Amino acid sequence: MAAPKPEEISHPPMDQLQGLEYCIDSNPSWGESIALGFQHYILSVGTAVMIPSFLVPFMGGTDGDKVRVVQTLLFIQGINTLLQTLFGTRLPTVIGGSYAFMVPIISIIHDSSLTSIEDDHIRFLNTMRAVQGALIVASSIQIILGYSQIWAICSRFFSPLGMVPVISLVGFGLFDRGFPVVGRCVEIGIPMLILFVVFSQYLKNFHARQLPVLERFALLISITVIWAYAHLLTASGAYRHRPDVTQVNCRTDKANLISSAPWIKIPYPLQWGAPTFDAGHAFGMMAAVLVSLIESTGAYKAASRLASATIPPAHVLSRGIGWQGIGILLNGLFGTLTGSTVSIENVGLLGSTRVGSRRVIQISAGFMIFFSMLGKFGALFASIPFTIFAAAYCVLFGLVASVGLSFLQFTNMNSMRNLFITGVALFLGLSVPEYFREYTLKAFHGPAHTNAGWFNDFLNTIFSSSPTVALIVAVFLDNTLEYKDSARDRGMPWWVKFRAFKGDSRNEEFYTLPFNLNRFFPPS
Repeated sequence: MAAPKPEEISHPPMDQLQGLEYCIDSNPSWGESIALGFQHYILSVGTAVMIPSFLVPFMGGTDGDKVRVVQTLLFIQGINTLLQTLFGTRLPTVIGGSYAFMVPIISIIHDSSLTSIEDDHIRFLNTMRAVQGALIVASSIQIILGYSQIWAICSRFFSPLGMVPVISLVGFGLFDRGFPVVGRCVEIGIPMLILFVVFSQYLKNFHARQLPVLERFALLISITVIWAYAHLLTASGAYRHRPDVTQVNCRTDKANLISSAPWIKIPYPLQWGAPTFDAGHAFGMMAAVLVSLIESTGAYKAASRLASATIPPAHVLSRGIGWQGIGILLNGLFGTLTGSTVSIENVGLLGSTRVGSRRVIQISAGFMIFFSMLGKFGALFASIPFTIFAAAYCVLFGLVASVGLSFLQFTNMNSMRNLFITGVALFLGLSVPEYFREYTLKAFHGPAHTNAGWFNDFLNTIFSSSPTVALIVAVFLDNTLEYKDSARDRGMPWWVKFRAFKGDSRNEEFYTLPFNLNRFFPPS
């Protein structure tokens, strides 16, 4: 048998991911785009419901308050998504609620000045206003770093090797929102996971009118089937004598959203009252804003691959961070109870559907705004058990993580230096946040526990984020270990041409501002 040729055992690196049906600036038909946009909207509902459902009861809020917060969060998600796709990075990314803000927000909820309020409704309003004030102040971090191009300067220290752990852990770091949540209701979680994989992968060649229906709409079909199945189990009394935890995760009528939702309600700024400002709260929230910035940086690079675009140039990335800061400011003004970041699950859906079209995401933003104002209809979709979303996350988060690993093709992985940096950054990126989570569950406070609450929030938030820990470790090691003699091993010859807007002719096609705005904001 003849020895294999080199080209038969290796694959040449590719600037743009191949195999996508539609890239960032090519569009499916209007009918298909609307259906795909609705699918992205349904997926984004999961996080938009989960965060308020967890936080509002701790604040003393009612089911009616929870519905209003969910509606407001979806409304702002839609606005922020439109702003980002039009004027920010212009990548097809949904800008949704972020779990990174949980630590400082829970700290505000437990502030003694708020917990001492006896009336639950007044405590809810005062806590909401305190969170709003902290978000408004903290948003200035991303606004300044983005629009001043400081983040673009910082990104010069990034390389393909340094970005691999960051992008990978944007997906892998969310493992606790995958199967651990599926396991809370295996009778609907496992079938959802199997059905989604079968439709999107094994039956993807099934066509109806020359359209790969099962691949393109695998998520929508799977959710519909399993949601109906879950409703059947609920109506038949299967969970009647089960523990409360099982009922909350399995039943379709436990969210109490539909009955509490108004028919029409338009969110507006300062709807909860005037925000209150506290320096300690704001400083703790700044850590969450930094975490959101780092996680979004990884997510934007993943989205560019899954949209078959080039890596966003430094100034485009910084511009997107600036607009994301504006988004967090809107979160604070409207009172969404959390800040903004790129929705990782929606980035994964780009790869699952093989449609990276910007128009599809803009249509999904329209659905978010529309259904957030029509309360009853939005609450209907929001009543989908979170276990169903968690099953989809098992696939979608993994897909985003694998995009991060694909950046290794531009590096030399026969280098012991590169193996060391990649392995250590990935391991610590998973291990350090897990330590912080386990410590918090046992001690009811983070490892940082001093008399300075703002300092505790800052450290506990930073080191509870896998991508943030990975960035700190990977970028430090990559720029201090033999960095002068390892440019080629790090992938810099490929990376450097994407730093400047004019470094690659394709950047103009993907990232030019609409309405001829580049005349007023010329790219650097």
